[in-house]
Amino acid sequence: MSISFDPRNLLATMVGEEHGLTAAEIEDNQPTALAALASFRQLWQQGLYGFPDLPANQKLIREIDAMARKFAGSYDTVCVVGIGGSALGCWALDCALRGPHPVQGQHSAKHPRVVILDNVDPDFIEHALDSMSPKKTLVVVIAKSGSTAETMSSFLVVRQWLLDALGKKAAARIIAITSEGRGDLKVLASRESYTTFHIPENVGGRFSVLSAVGLVPAALAGINIKKLCRGAAAMTEACWSDDLDTNIALSAALHHWLIWTRKHKSIQVAFPYSNFLWGAAFWFRQLWAESLGKARDRSGATVHVGQTPVAALGTTDQHSQVQLYMEGPNDKVFSFWTVNKPSHTVKIPKARLGLDGFDYLGGQTMSKLLDAERRATEAALASSSRPNCTFTLDRVDEEHLGAFLQMMEFETAFLGELLNINAFDQEGVELGKKFTYALMGRAGWDEFKERFDDYEKKRA
Repeated sequence: MSISFDPRNLLATMVGEEHGLTAAEIEDNQPTALAALASFRQLWQQGLYGFPDLPANQKLIREIDAMARKFAGSYDTVCVVGIGGSALGCWALDCALRGPHPVQGQHSAKHPRVVILDNVDPDFIEHALDSMSPKKTLVVVIAKSGSTAETMSSFLVVRQWLLDALGKKAAARIIAITSEGRGDLKVLASRESYTTFHIPENVGGRFSVLSAVGLVPAALAGINIKKLCRGAAAMTEACWSDDLDTNIALSAALHHWLIWTRKHKSIQVAFPYSNFLWGAAFWFRQLWAESLGKARDRSGATVHVGQTPVAALGTTDQHSQVQLYMEGPNDKVFSFWTVNKPSHTVKIPKARLGLDGFDYLGGQTMSKLLDAERRATEAALASSSRPNCTFTLDRVDEEHLGAFLQMMEFETAFLGELLNINAFDQEGVELGKKFTYALMGRAGWDEFKERFDDYEKKRA
């Protein structure tokens, strides 16, 4: 398993001192990076944050594998009901290891598809139900709190859909993933005897992809979760190293922190040059935004810190976004994600049409063209003083993907320490949830109904 980080296009020698980092800036701040590593390690040892432990949970891996074998052959669709971290990790795994839709091929009991209900758009929900057969569907409902309005509403619809078709047998088609000791989903799962897995209390949703949240749908879809966790475990070991050449998560965190805070790059563009990593870019977008966008630092001081993450797909978005990136505000840093050994190369036929726009391509490969497109974009951005860096996976398989996701979670945690913020809370999300509860008539939320009424009066 091999993943590398290349920061050379972040350097002042490539993009100029106004926009790039000097060797002195990097060297002078290495002790700060090592202090961030030590700080996060102490928090982990205190049991506050548990994502580093997830890949080593062999008991859970065995239980999930046994569950997947039990259900094997009885379904052609895995319907995941969740939102945010309860859905994006699943999509990242499915997209990377089985292919982006719609190129996965015909689904069957041997090749089940994953349908993710992560929005309450009624047209989307209705079309999703129409596309599935309740007799051939396993439903995986995921909510750590057990009360997320979007997830609970969608699950009530899907549960009734199963009941209408299967009656008392519906409960046997439902798997619940939630907290062990709290929440209404846990109560319902116990009451109706759903197959149930638990989310550790010290693992937040956006860091939960290697818990049951991601592993259960992955195993049901036929992904080798042992290899996935093996790669993540190897990366975890590297991420505790104080050698920045070994610890690429810490090296990346240091470079991104400096380019963000010293060179004022308030936007990071995650730029995968692989359709198979496109889902991971959206997973990263939540991880980065929700973890690093904070109003206050750990001392309570108001800071309103945050770097806006953007997802772009190479080469698609060379033709939709790069004009802005080249000539618009120089407030961005670009993180290219590339694959050294794609599964296929695809030879371009030698058509000999006597047309230069076609003939020079003949006999070459699509993989060579994709690589040339990325390197050309890196060079063009650097030539315009736009800092960028590159993460390279040797290939996209379970071990590399597990390692890559774990690396980005560690990088995010290290950034939180460098910024002196809590990267694991999400207070900014909560007020909208509370207003939603009030608007939908949930008991006990009258205070927020009054606050919302005040807001409406101001609008009027």
